[in-house]
Amino acid sequence: MKFLFASDSFKGTLSSEEISGLLAASARKYFPDCTYIGIPIADGGEGTVDAVIQVTKGSYRKVAVKGPLFEDVEASYGVIDSDSAIIEMAAASGLPMVPAQKRNPLHTTTYGTGQLIRDALEQGYRHISVAIGGSATNDGGMGAMAALGVRFLDENGKELSGVGADLARVRDIDVSGLHPAVKDTVFTVMCDVNNPLTGPTGATHTFGPQKGAEGAILEELEEGMKNYAAVIREKLGVDVDPMPGAGAAGGLGAALTVFLRAELKSGVETVLDLIRFDELLQGVDLVVTGEGRIDWQSAYGKVPSGIGHRCQKARIPAVAIVGGMGKGAEEIYDHGIESIIPTINGAMDIEEALSRAKELYENAADRLFRLIRVGMGLCK
Repeated sequence: MKFLFASDSFKGTLSSEEISGLLAASARKYFPDCTYIGIPIADGGEGTVDAVIQVTKGSYRKVAVKGPLFEDVEASYGVIDSDSAIIEMAAASGLPMVPAQKRNPLHTTTYGTGQLIRDALEQGYRHISVAIGGSATNDGGMGAMAALGVRFLDENGKELSGVGADLARVRDIDVSGLHPAVKDTVFTVMCDVNNPLTGPTGATHTFGPQKGAEGAILEELEEGMKNYAAVIREKLGVDVDPMPGAGAAGGLGAALTVFLRAELKSGVETVLDLIRFDELLQGVDLVVTGEGRIDWQSAYGKVPSGIGHRCQKARIPAVAIVGGMGKGAEEIYDHGIESIIPTINGAMDIEEALSRAKELYENAADRLFRLIRVGMGLCK
């Protein structure tokens, strides 16, 4: 019997590695001769670089960059092999880097993310994946592109720094200084939202409030984003506004697509490709995945659905151990997951469930492998 353990972390309680360890201990209890593989998995959000580097046995490169408020910080990205790198924008431009009292996307920038990309280019990596979740920014990606040599100019021809407030000021775009290695590089953007650049479901109105924008600030950013889209359309001949995913990460999705010719792909699918998940499935009898809470959204770009689809194609059964089940959780059954096992085993509030996360997971794993042993006995 061979198992593959590939669960997302249970945010704030259990890491993917801890979950694999708990599953391994329980599996050996009921199947002493079993073998297993335990790998961390992420969906393009927090922890994506760590998950990919651990499985691929890659390394990290540290770079001095500018943070969301142009402060000096040190950020790192992952080196997968001699040709491939993976970057999390949150490492240089993430929301947790901005103190709550200073959160205002008129003043934040993706410049540091551009510096990470620039360093990867100058190190010779020509396949670069960028995870764009968790941003503190709403600058349309202007900061990142400025770090790569694009010049955004105001009505007087003065170069703009690339913050949210500059969206309304840009009148011209000069791409002649774009880093020359861009043309020889394949960029993949790990993105699981389809929001356009502007409008009620666009970058500003959908994600701006969580970054500190409200009221007049939201309206200023929205009008600025409309201006930015119009200038791109006029100067570059690209109608970026309606592109699915253009509004991701405060418009960074638009900039990466327009200036770097990046392809937007599902975060979890990109992770699974990078770690060669299909090869890991060879000889596996059962896959155990999961996440902290499973509901209807889990069927669309989350770890269980990504794992489920791959297992479905390989005709390998997959089950999910989850912290809790929400509305529409059963939709995951149409995406390759055969069963859901919640860790909650009695009436309790969220605080108790979180404090007992390890104990509850151990119990759920025990129930799962007991049931597998019973099922195997029935098939004899």
